[in-house]
Amino acid sequence: MKDLVIGMGEALWDVLPDGKKIGGAPANFAYHVSQFGLPSLAISAIGDDALGKELVENFNSKNVRYHLDTVPYPTGTVQVELDEAGVPQYEIKENVAWDNIPATDELKAIAADTKAFCFGSLAQRNVVSRTTIKEFLEAIPKENNPLIVFDVNLRQGFYNKEILCSSMKACNILKINDEELVTVSRMFGYPGIDLQDKCWILLGKYNLKMLILTCGINGSYVFTPGEVSFLPTPKVEVADTVGAGDSFTAAFIASILKGKSVPEAHHKAVATSAFVCTQHGAMPVLPAAITD
Repeated sequence: MKDLVIGMGEALWDVLPDGKKIGGAPANFAYHVSQFGLPSLAISAIGDDALGKELVENFNSKNVRYHLDTVPYPTGTVQVELDEAGVPQYEIKENVAWDNIPATDELKAIAADTKAFCFGSLAQRNVVSRTTIKEFLEAIPKENNPLIVFDVNLRQGFYNKEILCSSMKACNILKINDEELVTVSRMFGYPGIDLQDKCWILLGKYNLKMLILTCGINGSYVFTPGEVSFLPTPKVEVADTVGAGDSFTAAFIASILKGKSVPEAHHKAVATSAFVCTQHGAMPVLPAAITD
């Protein structure tokens, strides 16, 4: 398939209070991109265990296309506790399958047909997956004019300045939330500036096409070199916020790839993530009114 939209990194089970649900930012991203009618692929690794087999079955049931190597590590799990507002707290198991995504010739062939690529910081906590992500990025042909999305995902201290810096240099679209922006700003030495100014600094410093800043209930921004789009967050009855950010990114990138303007893509992203917040789990079926 040509013009693939790829999410690479963690594929795992979110173990929620009401049971386990499929999760992992790249899988969430690929799933929602596919709902907008674009060819997408989730790339990760699973263990040779019951959870790995069940993950594949779940992907198949949701029509998620995937490339999942089986490696000699357990399939990833995350213990998720929700606070009173439905906001998740995560305990992410270490040394699991998605930490060890192997670089293969098959992945290089997939990279040749890639139009957009989304990756995060969490999947780079281990050198194996970090190296595979780097090699995949380098294998995407420049003539594809790809959208390279770095979706910052600061979890449990599984990040450092070097990983963040190299990832921002490699991307042309940065997705970050307000809490992550504060942390990144402290690490990079400009903590006393307001959020918008921090975004303009990052946009210029890393020569980005776009910077997406989400601020929870306080709205979201999309910065481009010439303008900024702001939209308030719709008020909805929240079931949980798991996967809402991934669905925002997916809807935005899918819309841009379909030729929509930044404001149009921003509107679609906000509507998508608001709907996902009303559902349990990260991969609900989106209504046709959103995906049309």
